[in-house]
Amino acid sequence: MSQQIIVIGLGQFGMTLAHTLSERGAEVLAIDPKRDLIEEASAFVTEAMVMDATDENDLARLRPEKRDAAVCAIGDDSREASIICTALLRQMGCPFIVARASDKVHQRILKLVGAHQVINPEMEFGKRFANRLLYREIIVGTTLGDDLHLSEMNVQTGMVGKTLVELSLPRRFGIMVAGIRKKSTRKVIQPAPDLPLEADDNLIIVSSDADISRLIKGVQS
Repeated sequence: MSQQIIVIGLGQFGMTLAHTLSERGAEVLAIDPKRDLIEEASAFVTEAMVMDATDENDLARLRPEKRDAAVCAIGDDSREASIICTALLRQMGCPFIVARASDKVHQRILKLVGAHQVINPEMEFGKRFANRLLYREIIVGTTLGDDLHLSEMNVQTGMVGKTLVELSLPRRFGIMVAGIRKKSTRKVIQPAPDLPLEADDNLIIVSSDADISRLIKGVQS
């Protein structure tokens, strides 16, 4: 069964989120007070409604307690509205609320009024882009926690022909190899400790930013 997710606020972040969730099979209910944005979103979401999400009666009619999640993606110019909306969603029993914050004070307030998770898209993008700029060997990365990432990276020249046992990545760099993607098949296989790495392999690793930096410096030295 598809997840039912409410996306409130269709600025650039909210619109992109609603579109991506819809592409991945979620049933998205998009909300915004601007009719032109609702008309744009209606082309790809399950349902789109012109609504002021700070109106308690209107918001209650969406039955947030029956949805899988709600994202309060209201923009930086409406901090008060985002706080009110988040508080109402929690009061109405929404099982999982994600709220967008513009700064640390806003983040603390959103947590206090009931957000289960608070995000800052601009800050998170800045961190990811910094890593892509510094570590061009990283193909794609997903944040698992404050300083823990699941990343896919090219096998470095100093790793080619060596086994994971020989490289001792957990002991030397604090890095765990979760899988190996073979270029010939594009399939991810379970890492074999005694299988020599090939130049076209990609490693799927769990690490911190500092671990990646140490790894790249270590295998190149």
